[in-house]
Amino acid sequence: MDVILIMCLGVLVGNRFFPRQYKKLCERLQVVCTLALIFCMGTMLGQRPGFLQELGQLGLQSLVFCLIPVAFSVVFVYLLTCRFMNGREKRNKRR
Repeated sequence: MDVILIMCLGVLVGNRFFPRQYKKLCERLQVVCTLALIFCMGTMLGQRPGFLQELGQLGLQSLVFCLIPVAFSVVFVYLLTCRFMNGREKRNKRR
């Protein structure tokens, strides 16, 4: 949770207070920080005892945590598309 708060704070500061001329530098710094975060998370997982034995279960949990939001996102976008795009299609056919 702390990581998400820090990342949101960084986005806010970058969007509101950071000069536009440093945009490229800021983007590169974000990529470097993201890579460092992923590396640190990997080392923390690698230090856990029995990590390799838990890897199969963690992979299954990760798959479920991935597929559920993807499925709901697809359904949500489909419903919104049906709701809001039908009017445009009818108007375009009349032209």
